[in-house]
Amino acid sequence: MQKSWHDRLVTLPGRGSVVVREWPGPHGAPVLVLLHGVAMDVETNWSLAAPALATRYRVLALDLRGHGRGLPAAGSFRLEDCADDVAAVLLTLGTGPVIPVGFSIGGMVAQLMWLRHRDLVAGLVLSSTARNVTGSPWERVLAMTMPWAVLTASWLAPFAPVGTDAIAGPLLDTSLTPAQRRVALAHMRRVPLAIALDAMRAACGFTSHRWIGAVDVPTAVVVTRHDRIVAPQRQRKLAAAVPDAVIVEIDGDHGVFLADPEGFVNGLRHACAAVTLPVVPTSTTAA
Repeated sequence: MQKSWHDRLVTLPGRGSVVVREWPGPHGAPVLVLLHGVAMDVETNWSLAAPALATRYRVLALDLRGHGRGLPAAGSFRLEDCADDVAAVLLTLGTGPVIPVGFSIGGMVAQLMWLRHRDLVAGLVLSSTARNVTGSPWERVLAMTMPWAVLTASWLAPFAPVGTDAIAGPLLDTSLTPAQRRVALAHMRRVPLAIALDAMRAACGFTSHRWIGAVDVPTAVVVTRHDRIVAPQRQRKLAAAVPDAVIVEIDGDHGVFLADPEGFVNGLRHACAAVTLPVVPTSTTAA
């Protein structure tokens, strides 16, 4: 069976090389750029959804720096650097304006792409993400202790797979079969523990409160109703803060892309249609 996608190695001047996976889609179709969650990669987060999206869109996906086949992580992990990496890829490929589709921490990167590279963003699809994740007292304590966890992880490098399981395991739904969990964890173990923790530190420090209300491109927010990692009310607050944002709600936890790929794809289809079609409803609930 012929693959529906192909990989290309893209060299970015002054940054290094990154592998970009592409599902070509129909000729002249809008371009989606898929951005994965922390401790994940393109294969884990998007391999089940991307082929379905590629029936209507040209789909690009790349691993964030320090993850999978992304650019090497140099110094502290910064979401701004990730947004700039994606922009450099788009400029090198000459894609024109695209629709970043960001999941979890990838949704934060997508928000930063609009802030830092507005000419490259035609719309936004933000899934299982928020304006910030440090509002409650417990979350603020977690954010303050994260730098120490990153430092400790660098000392525990030989035990990184065990530590990575402790970080990655809770991100996966309990409804996954043992085989699904084994495959997902095998991919997630490729991300060094220190980088996974540093990426979480960056997420804890992220906030778009001051500027997200100025977003001027069509936006859809996919809310995972039973999310244990990013509270659904946070996701809805993000949608409420973006002018005219469309809300697409789906049943599922933070690992819905593996636990219920069909439901995840249906939600993404609604969201992508909402930001690419000329007429959109004010609110949509995916079937």
